[in-house]
Amino acid sequence: MDGVELGARFSLATNRLKYCGPADAEPRLYRAIVERDGLAEAARALSGFEALMPYLAAIAAKHGRAPFDRDVVEAYWIGNRLLDGFSADEFRALLGALVQRGLPRRFAERLATHLPERPLPHHMFHVGYVGVGHVTGHVETTIENMELCRPAWAEVTEVRDRTLEVRKPSLVLDEGRLSLKGTGVTELPFDPRVLPDVVVGRSVAVHWRWPTLVLSPSQRSALEEYTLRSLAQANEGLASLRAESPR
Repeated sequence: MDGVELGARFSLATNRLKYCGPADAEPRLYRAIVERDGLAEAARALSGFEALMPYLAAIAAKHGRAPFDRDVVEAYWIGNRLLDGFSADEFRALLGALVQRGLPRRFAERLATHLPERPLPHHMFHVGYVGVGHVTGHVETTIENMELCRPAWAEVTEVRDRTLEVRKPSLVLDEGRLSLKGTGVTELPFDPRVLPDVVVGRSVAVHWRWPTLVLSPSQRSALEEYTLRSLAQANEGLASLRAESPR
């Protein structure tokens, strides 16, 4: 799968909800997914997503790749070895790029001061530490929205005409720490043109209640691993923020 198509799959739902990206991006992203055509137009649309591009650019620059290289896009949304070895200084530079895209400067400075030792440029770390909606201001930062925004894995238990029944854990905030708890069953809308090969027993990636991708076993393992690592690093940074002396 092309990196642009992969990025379009995870970005389609938030654009439909008017949370991020250009107002006219949806048809270009959808075409890239279902027809695998118009990839250059879809890439231009994705370049307008406020928080996405600073992460892809940072991962790509560190490894001498292009931002829409498949491995780069996969690293941000699912997780792979390209995320390993990022330093706090490199993430501070990424925060500076997010400021240029709308992240409030004073808030970014606080985040930069309290970064964990090994921040991960993964979407789960962005959700957990930088926070949902802090770049665009279009989404309230609540635990419910953080759960919706994180790239989640879910096991398909039933396939219906236009919905999937899935089983997945949920993000919770317990005594100031983020973690995944429980396994609940929920019903999600899906588009058979987007997921023509979905079957019971497979795992899908979910973003804002939208099943984006049928995960291979290795992708499922990677998403679990990098989600848990991102949560650990986000919790370290959040603990430091909470311990900050009142000014």
